[in-house]
Amino acid sequence: MSAELNVPVDPSTPACCSEPGTKGMDYRDWVRRSYLELVTSNHHSVQALSWRKLYLSRAKLKASSRTSALLSGFAMVAMVEVQLEVRYEYPQMLLIAFSACTTVLVAVHLFALLISTCILPNVEAVSNIHNLNSISESPHERMHPYIELAWGFSTVLGILLFLAEVVLLSWIKFLPVGSLKNETTKVEKPNGHAGWQSALVSTIIMVPVGLIFVVFTIHFYRSLVRHKTERHNREIEELHKLKVQLDGHDRGMQVV
Repeated sequence: MSAELNVPVDPSTPACCSEPGTKGMDYRDWVRRSYLELVTSNHHSVQALSWRKLYLSRAKLKASSRTSALLSGFAMVAMVEVQLEVRYEYPQMLLIAFSACTTVLVAVHLFALLISTCILPNVEAVSNIHNLNSISESPHERMHPYIELAWGFSTVLGILLFLAEVVLLSWIKFLPVGSLKNETTKVEKPNGHAGWQSALVSTIIMVPVGLIFVVFTIHFYRSLVRHKTERHNREIEELHKLKVQLDGHDRGMQVV
């Protein structure tokens, strides 16, 4: 051990030629090396963040396309397969509301499906290339507003319209039940037959479900934003600590 410490060092030999991480490295070289490592790590962090955004956009587009295709198909089947009682006089506002809700529901989901179908192949083509520098070829950054629009239409507005569709469909389906018998027997029981009660129960059940859905959506997005904010704050604190350390070493060099 003492023999290793007493080995003479040639002053003409530069300190940077010594093995990395050894005590013979000059302080200027150490600061330069630390700076290069920091810049390289930041570059890789930026690329990792871009790839993370790419995979998130791809997942949102896939979820939007599947959800929109499923719910729009259900809405079309509900409109086509519903059987209206010819002998029963439906309320005019009920039929108008059902027709408008079904049309808007299908239009919203088809619009989200259109956006997903147009953008998803371009994102998939880049995500399947195993090259870090190919991230710049993906249009997910430029098309981010459209991706968020499709995601919102499919998962928020589309599902709320689907819940309203279920309520209106239950009124159209169950309202004539029992009222036709009352017309044949000439007995008037307003708001008392089985069909009206069944539709009312369906509405009473669906209203809390819709409120729970809205509250959960707001809570989920707030939790997600809070998580992203905390993560960015931790990254900023780490960069600030590195800056303070480098500034302290620079001051030490100036004093020496």
